[in-house]
Amino acid sequence: MGKPIEVEDSNFKEFVLRSEYPVIVDFWAEWCGPCKAIAPLMDEIARDYEGRLVVAKIDVDTNPQVPAGLGIRSLPALVLFSDGQERGRFLGITPKDKILGEIESIIGSVN
Repeated sequence: MGKPIEVEDSNFKEFVLRSEYPVIVDFWAEWCGPCKAIAPLMDEIARDYEGRLVVAKIDVDTNPQVPAGLGIRSLPALVLFSDGQERGRFLGITPKDKILGEIESIIGSVN
């Protein structure tokens, strides 16, 4: 878990909604410059929260069903899940401290 995992439409329920850990999902696309800009932050979060949080990435171009079902219309989009439920959402470039604050509030509520 020390690095982001790739998820797809076909395994989203298994790896995200049924995860025993909270999950932050990075909805991205290869053509999206801001998505590339936040990728190092997602790698850092995956390392720093190993064993407490799963960082997942889903390419919206090759996996359109989950993003459409969640109403993802702009990128990058980060969505936090815990116990199979959406707990938070960030659209566009979001400050690191805001993302970490939301992660901490979710992790604190499941411990």
